[in-house]
Amino acid sequence: MLAGATLAGAIEAGHAVELLCLTDHVEGLIRDCRSCRRADGDCSIDDGLRELLTGRLLAADAWVYATPLYWYGISSILKAFIDRLFCYTAKSYPQSDAVIAALMHKRSAALISAEESEVGAYLPTLQHLQELSRYLHHDFVGAVVGVGNRRGEVEADANRPLDAAYQLGLRLFESRVTDYQLDTDRPSSVWSSWSGLRS
Repeated sequence: MLAGATLAGAIEAGHAVELLCLTDHVEGLIRDCRSCRRADGDCSIDDGLRELLTGRLLAADAWVYATPLYWYGISSILKAFIDRLFCYTAKSYPQSDAVIAALMHKRSAALISAEESEVGAYLPTLQHLQELSRYLHHDFVGAVVGVGNRRGEVEADANRPLDAAYQLGLRLFESRVTDYQLDTDRPSSVWSSWSGLRS
């Protein structure tokens, strides 16, 4: 439901979007490329990940990760997908340079459904996806957490996560992303249109 709301917001903003279920494409877990890579350099795990990655995901301008909170972390299928990016970015893969170039400089966001509302329950998952985005040179534009356990229960969350997910999709490419450091040259106000005057 969170992914669907984000999708609707992105469509409203005029973006071409696609909702993908990793279980339709990823079956195998990462192994040791030094022992299982084919002689031609291709990955020997013969499921749909290569086609998904090279045929669809690398061309995308943004990735939005959606996961339930399982044992205080991301789902195993999302973890398998992330782990297996290595199969296509390792130098032993013949097209790794092209994959790396296409993999970087996107926008990203996270959607998490969790039974617990305590921030510490989902914070490590959020940090994982944010750090992954940093590593890939993605601009991490935000996250939405919906609290619920039964299917569809996030709709009852008083924090209105479905509305927040819609807004995330709507502003996916307009959201301001900053990561200041001590020596960053920056203006004295974040929003140039803000005057600080109140009527």
